[in-house]
Amino acid sequence: MADPISVSGPVSGTEKTLTFETGKFAPQSMGAVVASIGGTSVLTTANAAKKVREGMDFFPLTVDVEERAYAAGKIPGSFFRREGRPTEDAILTCRLTDRPLRPSFPDGFRNETQVVTTVIGADQENPHDVLSINAASAALMISGIPFDGPLGSVRMAYSQEGEWIPHPTYEEAENGTFDLVVAGRELDDGDVAVMMVEAGGSENAFYYYADGAKKVTEDVLADGLEACKVWIKESIALQRQLVASVIATHGPIEPMEWTPVLDYTPEVFAAVERVGTEAMKPAIAIAGKAERNAATDAVAADAIAQLCGDDGEFAGQEKMVKEAVRSLMKQLMRERVLSEGVRIDGRGPKDLREVSAEVGVLPTAHGSGLFQRGETQVMNVLTLAMPRMNQMIDSLSPNNEKRYLHHYNMPPWANGETGRVGSPKRREIGHGALAARAVLPVVPNQEDFAYTLRLVSEVMSSNGSTSMGSVCSSSLSLMDAGVPTRGHVSGIAMGLIHEDGKYVTLTDILGAEDAMGDMDFKVAGTEDAITALQLDTKIDGIPADVLKDALQQAREARLEILEVMSAAIPESRSEVAETAPKITTIHIPLDKVGEVIGPKGKVINTIQQETGADIGVDDDGVQGIVTIGAVEA
Repeated sequence: MADPISVSGPVSGTEKTLTFETGKFAPQSMGAVVASIGGTSVLTTANAAKKVREGMDFFPLTVDVEERAYAAGKIPGSFFRREGRPTEDAILTCRLTDRPLRPSFPDGFRNETQVVTTVIGADQENPHDVLSINAASAALMISGIPFDGPLGSVRMAYSQEGEWIPHPTYEEAENGTFDLVVAGRELDDGDVAVMMVEAGGSENAFYYYADGAKKVTEDVLADGLEACKVWIKESIALQRQLVASVIATHGPIEPMEWTPVLDYTPEVFAAVERVGTEAMKPAIAIAGKAERNAATDAVAADAIAQLCGDDGEFAGQEKMVKEAVRSLMKQLMRERVLSEGVRIDGRGPKDLREVSAEVGVLPTAHGSGLFQRGETQVMNVLTLAMPRMNQMIDSLSPNNEKRYLHHYNMPPWANGETGRVGSPKRREIGHGALAARAVLPVVPNQEDFAYTLRLVSEVMSSNGSTSMGSVCSSSLSLMDAGVPTRGHVSGIAMGLIHEDGKYVTLTDILGAEDAMGDMDFKVAGTEDAITALQLDTKIDGIPADVLKDALQQAREARLEILEVMSAAIPESRSEVAETAPKITTIHIPLDKVGEVIGPKGKVINTIQQETGADIGVDDDGVQGIVTIGAVEA
C-alpha cells in the first residue's frame, strides 16, 4: 500500500482542524479524498467515463451520498438491518454538493461523471454535509477530470449574541438562530465569488427572538456572506496544498482526454439568427406561458423547415437547429431586459405578478391555504396529530425524531405535461425541506403546542418558484389551523441578467427567466427577519454589492406579498379546527409515570378503551408529560 498524502490546517476562530488525505483508500479511482473535521470523516471519489455516450445532449453528472450506519456506531433500524434508500439528510447533502460543482465543468464536456461521498465517520458533533462539498472539489482537483476548481465551502451558525460561528457543531447550530452554508471560488484578485448559498432559521428561533436574540436581517446576512470568505479561502488553500503534494510525490496530474460536444456550430447559429430573429422578437413578448411556448415552437419549426429540408444548407441537422433557436431566444430575451428593462411578460425588473391568497379551501382539512402568484399556484394542507405520530429518523445525525413534516408534490400536469407520477424525486425533497426551514422559526415547539404537524404542498400550476409559493401557502394553512405562529412568512424568487459588467436583478422570475438567467435566488422571511435563503449561480459568482441590492429588492416584494396574505387571514385562529384532535398536556412527578402506564400498559390501555381518548406518556428527565387527545374536547 502506498503511503498516504495528508494535509491539515486550522479552522480560524476555532480549535478545529480540517484535513484532506489521499492515497490510502480507493486506489483505482481517478480521484479519492478523505476529508475530516473532528471525528467526522467522508471518503469522496470522482470518476468520469472515457467516451461520450451517443446522442448525449446534456452533461450527465451524478452526485451520490452514501450514509453508513457504522460511521455512528449504529445498526440500521430497517427490517433488513441494512442501509436502504437514501435518507432525507443524504438527499439534501447530494443537492448541496451538486449545486456548486455543476457550473464548474467546462461547456461541451459530456463525459458521464460520478462523484460519490461515503460517510465513514460520524462523531455526532460535526455535520458531514459541508465536508462532502470540500472533499468533492479536492477529489476532482487530483483526478485529471476537467474542473474549474478548487471550490471551498463553510457552514456558519449565527449566535443569539450576533456572532457568526464557522463549522459549528450540531449543538452550536441548535443554539443559534440561523444556519448558513456557502460555497465559492477564489478569483484572481483574491476575492471570493459566491456560487451557492443554503440558509434557514433554527427550530428554536421562535423562543430566542422572544428572549431578545439578534435577528437576521438583510444587512446581517450580507455581513455573513462577506465573513464566510475567510474559511472558504482556507479550504481552497488546503486543496491547493494537497494538489502540490500529489504532484511532488507522483509527478504531474495527467489531464483526461476529452472532446467538446457542440450543441450547434457558429454557422448554424448564424443561419438561425438570419431566418428567425424577426419572428422570435414578438414571440418572446407574449405574456402567457402556453401561448409563448406555442409561438416559439412555431419559430423553431419554421427554421427547421427552411434550413433542414432536402435542399436546406443544414439537411439532417434538425437537433442542432433546434438548439440554436433556443440559444437565439435566450439571447434576445436577455438583450431586451438589459437594453429596454422589459421582461418576457412585459413587466419591469422590480414588478411582481398579481398575487392572491385564500384560506379554508378544503372544509375537512385541519388547515388549508391557497396561494397564487401569476401562473404559479400552490395549495397547502395541514394535518394535526398526537405527538406519537412524530417521525422517527434513522440517520447519522444526533436528531432521531421530527415533529414538523413538510412534503412537496409537483405532478407533471402542473406544467400541462405528461410524465411519471410516483415517489418524490430529489427536487421534491429539496423544495419541501426549503419550505420547512423557512416556516419553522415562527412555529412554537412541541412543549407549548403538543401536536405533530404534517404540511403537504400540492403544486397546482407552475411558472416560477413553486418552493416560495409553498412557503406562502404553508403560512396560510398554519394560521387557518389555529397554530399560534409568530406571524406570516412569505417568499420570493429573484433572478439576474449579467452581460458586459452590467447586472439587472429581476423580482419574481418566471420559469423561462430561471432557465435563461444567471441566478436563482430565493428569499423567505417575516416582516422583520429572513428565515430562509437559497442561491445558485451560473456565472463566476456575484459581487457583494449586487447581492446586497438583490436582498433589499427581495424584501420589497416580500412585504408586498405579506400584505396580501394578512388580508386573507391576519392572525392565527383562536382554536384548532373542529375536525382536528383536541390535546391537553398534564405534567406529573417522574416517579408517577409507571403508575399511569401500569403493568404491561394495563392502566393506560384501560383508560383509552373506556374513554376513546388517545394518551401518550413521555418524560423530559425532570417530570412526566402526559398528552391526552380526542376529536372532542
